[in-house]
Amino acid sequence: MIIPAIDLIGGKVVRLFQGDYAQKTEYSASPQDRFDLYVSEGARYLHLVDLDGARDPAARQLETIASLIKNTPVPVEIGGGIRSRKDVEDLLNIGADRVVIGSCAVKNPTEVKEWFRDYGASHIVLALDINIDPVSGKRFIAVKGWQENSGVTIEDLIADYREAGLRYVLCTDISKDGTLKGTNVALYTDLHREFPDISFIASGGIGSLDDVRNTAQSGAFGVVLGRALLEGKFTVKEALECWPNA
Repeated sequence: MIIPAIDLIGGKVVRLFQGDYAQKTEYSASPQDRFDLYVSEGARYLHLVDLDGARDPAARQLETIASLIKNTPVPVEIGGGIRSRKDVEDLLNIGADRVVIGSCAVKNPTEVKEWFRDYGASHIVLALDINIDPVSGKRFIAVKGWQENSGVTIEDLIADYREAGLRYVLCTDISKDGTLKGTNVALYTDLHREFPDISFIASGGIGSLDDVRNTAQSGAFGVVLGRALLEGKFTVKEALECWPNA
C-alpha cells in the first residue's frame, strides 16, 4: 500500500526535518489541493499528522481535519499527540479511519490496550519511532517528540500489544526521516520475519522510486510518502507501479 502523507501546522502543509519544529519547510499548496492531487494519481489511503496537536492536544486542528476527511473520497488516518480517550473519540467521530498512537502506547499501555478493545484494532495504528543503538544494535523507541529514549525496544512493545490484537505498526527509523537517502529496508525485513502477523508501514527516508521498490521487497505492508511527493521526486502513480498489488 502506498500512503501519501501531509503534516499540518496552522492549516498549512509543512515538513519538519527529523521532527525539529525549528527546521520547518512550508509548502504553497493547500492540504485539500494536495489530497486531491494524490487521489487523482491513484492513492487509496492517506495519512495526516496534526503537528499543532502533537505539541498541544488542546490546539488540535479538528475543524480543518474534519473538512479534509469530508471532502476526500478515500480513508484518512490521523496522528499527532493522541494521548487520551477523548482524542481518539474526537478523531473517530469526525470520520478518521484510523488513529495513530505514538508515545502514549509506551507510557500508558494499559489505557491504550483498552482503546484497542473499545474501538477495535482495525482503527488503531501504533507509531513506533526508533533509534538504533550503534553498539548493541537494539532498536529503542523514542518518545517526547524523539527527544527521549524510552528504554523499550520495538520488539518488546509489539510482543506486549499482540494480546490486544495489534494489527498495524507505523515504524520510522529516526535517522532516516526527512533525508531522502533511502529507508531502513533491513529493519522492516527483520520485523516482518519476526512478526509476520503484523502489518508494518515503513516511514522515513524515501527519496526515489528505487527506495519504494526496495521497501516493497522487505515484506512491509505499506509505505508512507511525505517529502518526496511534496518535492516532486516522483508521483503517486509512479510509486504505485513499484509496489506489487498496490
